[in-house]
Amino acid sequence: MWQPNRAQWVTIWVVAVLLIVAWPPGDGKSLGAKVLNWAVDPGDALPALPPALPMSLDDDGDAVAAHDALETAYYDAYARSDVTRLRMKLKVAGDPLDQSIERQILSGAGIIAALAIWRMGGKTRRIG
Repeated sequence: MWQPNRAQWVTIWVVAVLLIVAWPPGDGKSLGAKVLNWAVDPGDALPALPPALPMSLDDDGDAVAAHDALETAYYDAYARSDVTRLRMKLKVAGDPLDQSIERQILSGAGIIAALAIWRMGGKTRRIG
């Protein structure tokens, strides 16, 4: 029975973890993007940019004031420092590519890795 050598095991593990972390779900973000979003703000302390105020609330002064307060808190935190600005961007970052393209790239990477692992096993040492 075939047993992978050390280099093959390392390649198998690296590719498996990459595929698991980067594979996009049917909807939403990949596991890697979710972990990154959480890692930059685990306590959910950074403010998020509030959605645009609906047109139906334009006449409601209290709703406009509350929305403006949320926007002010966001922009104040955003202007605080470069590190905070980067964390705020990463908190809402998604996957860098479209899901269908990302799946094709990851599938191709998995196939190429399988072929590379197979090829690593073909290397034999000649004596003499």
